[in-house]
Amino acid sequence: MLLMKLQSKEKFSFLQLAHYLARIDNKYGQKEEEIILEYCTEMGIENLDNFDFDNFSLEKILNDFKSEASKKIVILELMILIHIDHSFNLNEKILIQKISDSFGIDIDDVNDYSQWGKSVAMLYEVAKIFVNEKNI
Repeated sequence: MLLMKLQSKEKFSFLQLAHYLARIDNKYGQKEEEIILEYCTEMGIENLDNFDFDNFSLEKILNDFKSEASKKIVILELMILIHIDHSFNLNEKILIQKISDSFGIDIDDVNDYSQWGKSVAMLYEVAKIFVNEKNI
């Protein structure tokens, strides 16, 4: 919904950031993969064939996002990924804090974005149920 507003370079950087976030809690699963594939579809880019967690540079990636709107989009969309597995792990919280500090986004705004992400993740799960229901 919002990712299409990112610049081309930002889209690829966002994808790397999403892969990093999805793996930071050591629980990369089907739900995270599904959301990342949805991100790719929305942005019109291919998913990464492999992600090199050990050589990922958070600082370098975060520098690719220049506008205030892009920075807000990044955090909003990452909140969906965080909440899709119904767990906001300590490592995820630390990472979001680093990102929001780097972007200069207030913690109160981050908390609001988290609530939005939680709601969207829940609605996404409900939509999947609706789509997969069989008519009787």
